[in-house]
Amino acid sequence: MMRRPLGQPPMPLNGPRYNEFIQSPKVRVIDENGENLGVMYTREAMEQAQEVGLDLVEVSPNADPPVAKFLDVGKFKYEAQKKANLARKSQKTQEIKEIKMRPNIDDHDYDTKMKKVFEFIEEGDKVKVTLRFRGRELAHGQLGMQVLQRVQADTNEVAKVEQFPRMEGRQMLMVLAPK
Repeated sequence: MMRRPLGQPPMPLNGPRYNEFIQSPKVRVIDENGENLGVMYTREAMEQAQEVGLDLVEVSPNADPPVAKFLDVGKFKYEAQKKANLARKSQKTQEIKEIKMRPNIDDHDYDTKMKKVFEFIEEGDKVKVTLRFRGRELAHGQLGMQVLQRVQADTNEVAKVEQFPRMEGRQMLMVLAPK
Protein backbone atom coordinates (compact mmCIF):
# COMPACT_ATOMS: atom_id res chain seq x y z
CA MET A 1 0.00 0.00 0.00
CA MET A 2 1.37 3.40 -1.01
CA ARG A 3 1.48 6.11 1.59
CA ARG A 4 1.03 9.74 0.69
CA PRO A 5 3.19 12.43 2.26
CA LEU A 6 1.70 14.53 5.05
CA GLY A 7 -0.07 17.69 3.93
CA GLN A 8 -0.93 16.27 0.50
CA PRO A 9 -4.66 16.02 -0.33
CA PRO A 10 -6.11 12.54 -0.89
CA MET A 11 -6.26 11.20 -4.43
CA PRO A 12 -9.64 11.96 -6.05
CA LEU A 13 -11.89 8.89 -5.99
CA ASN A 14 -14.29 10.21 -8.60
CA GLY A 15 -13.92 12.95 -11.12
CA PRO A 16 -10.88 13.92 -13.14
CA ARG A 17 -7.28 13.65 -12.01
CA TYR A 18 -5.55 16.96 -11.45
CA ASN A 19 -2.15 18.44 -10.62
CA GLU A 20 0.12 15.87 -8.91
CA PHE A 21 -2.40 13.03 -9.43
CA ILE A 22 -1.88 13.03 -13.21
CA GLN A 23 0.13 9.86 -13.79
CA SER A 24 1.30 10.43 -17.35
CA PRO A 25 4.80 11.94 -17.75
CA LYS A 26 3.70 14.07 -20.74
CA VAL A 27 0.37 15.73 -21.51
CA ARG A 28 -1.12 17.77 -24.35
CA VAL A 29 -1.87 21.14 -22.73
CA ILE A 30 -4.72 23.53 -23.43
CA ASP A 31 -4.57 26.87 -21.64
CA GLU A 32 -7.43 28.78 -19.93
CA ASN A 33 -8.36 30.51 -23.22
CA GLY A 34 -8.71 27.20 -25.09
CA GLU A 35 -5.47 27.51 -27.03
CA ASN A 36 -3.36 24.41 -27.63
CA LEU A 37 0.11 24.80 -26.08
CA GLY A 38 1.29 21.45 -27.39
CA VAL A 39 2.76 18.38 -25.66
CA MET A 40 4.88 19.08 -22.58
CA TYR A 41 6.04 17.43 -19.38
CA THR A 42 3.36 17.23 -16.70
CA ARG A 43 5.55 18.94 -14.09
CA GLU A 44 6.24 21.86 -16.46
CA ALA A 45 2.53 22.18 -17.34
CA MET A 46 1.59 22.16 -13.63
CA GLU A 47 4.01 25.00 -12.94
CA GLN A 48 2.53 27.06 -15.80
CA ALA A 49 -1.00 26.45 -14.50
CA GLN A 50 -0.01 27.54 -10.98
CA GLU A 51 1.52 30.74 -12.37
CA VAL A 52 -1.90 31.59 -13.83
CA GLY A 53 -3.55 30.61 -10.53
CA LEU A 54 -5.33 27.52 -11.88
CA ASP A 55 -5.01 23.73 -11.69
CA LEU A 56 -3.91 21.33 -14.40
CA VAL A 57 -6.93 19.07 -14.95
CA GLU A 58 -6.87 15.90 -17.05
CA VAL A 59 -9.93 16.27 -19.32
CA SER A 60 -9.26 13.39 -21.72
CA PRO A 61 -7.25 10.67 -19.92
CA ASN A 62 -7.64 8.03 -22.67
CA ALA A 63 -6.00 10.11 -25.40
CA ASP A 64 -2.34 9.56 -26.31
CA PRO A 65 -0.87 11.67 -24.74
CA PRO A 66 -3.66 12.61 -22.26
CA VAL A 67 -5.19 16.06 -22.72
CA ALA A 68 -4.96 18.42 -19.74
CA LYS A 69 -6.43 21.88 -19.35
CA PHE A 70 -5.80 24.89 -17.10
CA LEU A 71 -8.99 24.99 -14.98
CA ASP A 72 -10.26 25.56 -11.47
CA VAL A 73 -10.91 21.99 -10.20
CA GLY A 74 -13.72 22.95 -7.82
CA LYS A 75 -15.56 24.88 -10.50
CA PHE A 76 -15.02 22.07 -13.04
CA LYS A 77 -16.47 19.42 -10.66
CA TYR A 78 -19.39 21.68 -9.76
CA GLU A 79 -20.28 22.26 -13.43
CA ALA A 80 -20.02 18.51 -14.17
CA GLN A 81 -22.31 17.72 -11.23
CA LYS A 82 -24.84 20.33 -12.38
CA LYS A 83 -24.81 18.86 -15.88
CA ALA A 84 -25.37 15.32 -14.51
CA ASN A 85 -28.27 16.50 -12.32
CA LEU A 86 -29.90 18.25 -15.27
CA ALA A 87 -29.57 15.11 -17.41
CA ARG A 88 -31.10 13.01 -14.62
CA LYS A 89 -33.96 15.46 -14.18
CA SER A 90 -34.86 15.60 -17.88
CA GLN A 91 -34.88 11.80 -18.17
CA LYS A 92 -38.38 10.32 -18.33
CA THR A 93 -39.09 6.90 -16.98
CA GLN A 94 -41.75 4.90 -18.74
CA GLU A 95 -44.47 3.68 -16.42
CA ILE A 96 -47.05 0.97 -16.98
CA LYS A 97 -50.57 2.24 -16.40
CA GLU A 98 -53.40 -0.23 -16.01
CA ILE A 99 -56.96 -0.02 -17.35
CA LYS A 100 -59.43 -2.58 -16.05
CA MET A 101 -62.48 -3.63 -18.04
CA ARG A 102 -65.13 -6.34 -18.05
CA PRO A 103 -66.07 -8.48 -21.08
CA ASN A 104 -69.63 -7.09 -21.19
CA ILE A 105 -68.58 -3.43 -20.97
CA ASP A 106 -71.10 -0.83 -22.14
CA ASP A 107 -70.26 1.58 -25.01
CA HIS A 108 -70.11 4.73 -22.87
CA ASP A 109 -67.92 3.03 -20.25
CA TYR A 110 -65.68 1.76 -23.04
CA ASP A 111 -65.34 5.28 -24.49
CA THR A 112 -64.40 6.68 -21.07
CA LYS A 113 -61.73 4.01 -20.57
CA MET A 114 -60.39 4.60 -24.08
CA LYS A 115 -59.99 8.34 -23.37
CA LYS A 116 -57.72 7.38 -20.47
CA VAL A 117 -55.80 4.89 -22.63
CA PHE A 118 -55.12 7.61 -25.24
CA GLU A 119 -54.10 10.03 -22.48
CA PHE A 120 -51.59 7.55 -21.01
CA ILE A 121 -50.11 6.70 -24.42
CA GLU A 122 -49.80 10.41 -25.26
CA GLU A 123 -47.76 10.89 -22.07
CA GLY A 124 -45.42 8.14 -23.28
CA ASP A 125 -46.51 5.45 -20.83
CA LYS A 126 -47.28 1.83 -21.58
CA VAL A 127 -50.85 0.68 -20.96
CA LYS A 128 -51.82 -2.71 -19.59
CA VAL A 129 -55.42 -3.52 -20.46
CA THR A 130 -56.88 -6.06 -18.04
CA LEU A 131 -60.15 -7.83 -18.69
CA ARG A 132 -61.51 -9.48 -15.56
CA PHE A 133 -63.94 -12.39 -15.86
CA ARG A 134 -66.42 -13.31 -13.11
CA GLY A 135 -68.42 -16.48 -12.68
CA ARG A 136 -69.83 -17.87 -15.92
CA GLU A 137 -68.20 -15.12 -18.01
CA LEU A 138 -65.10 -17.32 -18.00
CA ALA A 139 -66.85 -19.75 -20.33
CA HIS A 140 -67.19 -16.95 -22.91
CA GLY A 141 -63.55 -16.04 -23.50
CA GLN A 142 -64.31 -14.97 -27.06
CA LEU A 143 -66.26 -11.95 -25.71
CA GLY A 144 -63.14 -10.77 -23.88
CA MET A 145 -61.03 -11.34 -26.97
CA GLN A 146 -63.47 -9.21 -29.02
CA VAL A 147 -63.17 -6.34 -26.52
CA LEU A 148 -59.35 -6.47 -26.61
CA GLN A 149 -59.35 -6.62 -30.43
CA ARG A 150 -61.59 -3.55 -30.42
CA VAL A 151 -59.10 -1.76 -28.12
CA GLN A 152 -56.26 -2.80 -30.44
CA ALA A 153 -58.11 -1.52 -33.52
CA ASP A 154 -59.01 1.81 -31.86
CA THR A 155 -55.44 2.49 -30.71
CA ASN A 156 -53.78 1.24 -33.90
CA GLU A 157 -52.58 4.70 -35.02
CA VAL A 158 -50.94 5.74 -31.73
CA ALA A 159 -49.88 2.46 -30.10
CA LYS A 160 -48.49 -0.93 -30.95
CA VAL A 161 -49.28 -4.15 -29.14
CA GLU A 162 -46.28 -5.11 -27.05
CA GLN A 163 -47.90 -8.17 -25.50
CA PHE A 164 -50.77 -9.84 -27.31
CA PRO A 165 -53.90 -10.89 -25.36
CA ARG A 166 -53.40 -13.90 -23.13
CA MET A 167 -55.25 -15.50 -20.23
CA GLU A 168 -53.85 -15.43 -16.72
CA GLY A 169 -56.26 -17.16 -14.38
CA ARG A 170 -59.51 -15.20 -14.47
CA GLN A 171 -57.96 -12.26 -16.34
CA MET A 172 -57.07 -11.56 -19.93
CA LEU A 173 -54.13 -9.18 -20.39
CA MET A 174 -52.75 -7.09 -23.24
CA VAL A 175 -49.96 -4.48 -23.13
CA LEU A 176 -49.86 -1.47 -25.46
CA ALA A 177 -46.80 0.73 -25.99
CA PRO A 178 -46.60 4.13 -27.72
CA LYS A 179 -45.43 4.02 -31.36
